[in-house]
Amino acid sequence: MESRVTEEGIDTSILVQPKKSKKIFIKKMMTQKALIAMSFPFLIWLFIFKYIPLWGWSIAFQDFKPAKSLLDQEWIGLEHFKFLFTDPNFYRVLRNTLGMSTINLVLGFVTAIGLALLLNEIRHAKFKKLVQTISYMPHFISWVVAASIISYSLSLDNGIVNIVLLKLGIVDEPILWLGKETWFWGINGVSDIWKNVGWNTIIYLAAITMIDPEQYEAADIDGATRLQRIRYITLPSLKPTIIILMIMNLGYILESGFEAQYLLGNPLNLAYSENLDIYVLKYGISLGNFSLATAAGIFKTVVSFIFLFTANHIAKRFDQPRLF
Repeated sequence: MESRVTEEGIDTSILVQPKKSKKIFIKKMMTQKALIAMSFPFLIWLFIFKYIPLWGWSIAFQDFKPAKSLLDQEWIGLEHFKFLFTDPNFYRVLRNTLGMSTINLVLGFVTAIGLALLLNEIRHAKFKKLVQTISYMPHFISWVVAASIISYSLSLDNGIVNIVLLKLGIVDEPILWLGKETWFWGINGVSDIWKNVGWNTIIYLAAITMIDPEQYEAADIDGATRLQRIRYITLPSLKPTIIILMIMNLGYILESGFEAQYLLGNPLNLAYSENLDIYVLKYGISLGNFSLATAAGIFKTVVSFIFLFTANHIAKRFDQPRLF
């Protein structure tokens, strides 16, 4: 940092540094013209589809009628937000959303990291590729097909889960899995893991390949076991990746899904399967109450921003990788 002291003894380095940083930034921009040109289509897409639609948030403060233009609507202030925060159904679906999101987040991280570590320890290349392919396949199945497979597997009559449990003597009679409302969160979590765990391991496997092989060679010379190599080399090296992904996923804490809950939900488990997105569809869009649906969407966005910035601030306080 360039430092200058005036006759009065005032250090003007703080004033000089921004100018110097600006020059360095401009110089770097000039040497990366190709990357800047490549980013323009994305910026245009971002502006058109992400920022211009924010004008539609004004609907949440209106008694919106589709027959009128946006500027001719009746403004009613925070009435729809007041309705949300006084509606018992809203707190029920908010509880379900947070519960399922937390379960999916925790199980998703644990299983993805665990599978990545196990795949990394496989030395037979063909067998490793086979396991990876099998674990990736469910991700490419639509939730309509996946929900049908899950429902049939958990069915009361011919479900494979009940058949196995009965054969092993674990249960005495078939269980109506999707009829137990308090079990729905667990079923949704396991279903999400089955569908996405293989796909979620890709980034961890990529991060593992970036670890210096000399660290493993030195550990072998010192007589370290596989578990010790995982504990003292692999996991610490994955820490920055895990933290970044954790921060990003906390921004979607109110995105517990829609298809799985909508397709696997039924009147028997409705109290625990209905989440915020289904609430918006059921009480907002389906009833033509677009203002209420928009208000719920704004609430989701605000909460997501709070979680995202909080997680990023915590990472900054502990001198860990952060998004911004």
